[in-house]
Amino acid sequence: MNETPTPQQLSLLPSPDVPVRFRLDAETRRRGIAHIAEIRQVLAERQAAKSQVHELATRRPVRSTAA
Repeated sequence: MNETPTPQQLSLLPSPDVPVRFRLDAETRRRGIAHIAEIRQVLAERQAAKSQVHELATRRPVRSTAA
């Protein structure tokens, strides 16, 4: 019988279904979750800056009525 190995990955959430070799201790999970939060913050800031640039680039100029 030929078994094809399936990919497995570490889980930051504790789960009894995760094999022992892939379980992380509480400190590693905490650091991993904090790092993911930092990455999400950076991505949100980039997206906000990108949206702001797009908004400024597509804004129609306003003519002054003063003569």
